[in-house]
Amino acid sequence: MAGAPAAAKQFNKVAVHLAGRRFLPVWAVLHHRGRSTGKEYATPVTVLATPTTFVIGLPWGRRTDWVRNVRAAGGCTIRWKGRDYDCSAPTFVGKDVALAAASGRVRRIIERRDMSGGYLQLARRATAEA
Repeated sequence: MAGAPAAAKQFNKVAVHLAGRRFLPVWAVLHHRGRSTGKEYATPVTVLATPTTFVIGLPWGRRTDWVRNVRAAGGCTIRWKGRDYDCSAPTFVGKDVALAAASGRVRRIIERRDMSGGYLQLARRATAEA
């Protein structure tokens, strides 16, 4: 995770086990593959969900390994609220898109916070249930 502090790496080890579950709707687990190694990774992220997209804040910037992996692959899988979603078309977007996807308290937080790394938007569709 290039650019992320050591504390974030430790947090991720715990968060990846809790994120993506129904009782934590703002947290999801983003599954992606390394660009050169092909190794599978799971990264906890906060998501804003619309009926057709996920919008993810980039507090560590656009150059983190997971962002670069998702963009290189053209997508990823996100586990959110206990369900997997195939995600594609990773696109950098501005605060206006995040605000449009948010409501209530989350919207007020976004209005006040400077997310200098911007946001990543992914088109989504639920995977077929096994």
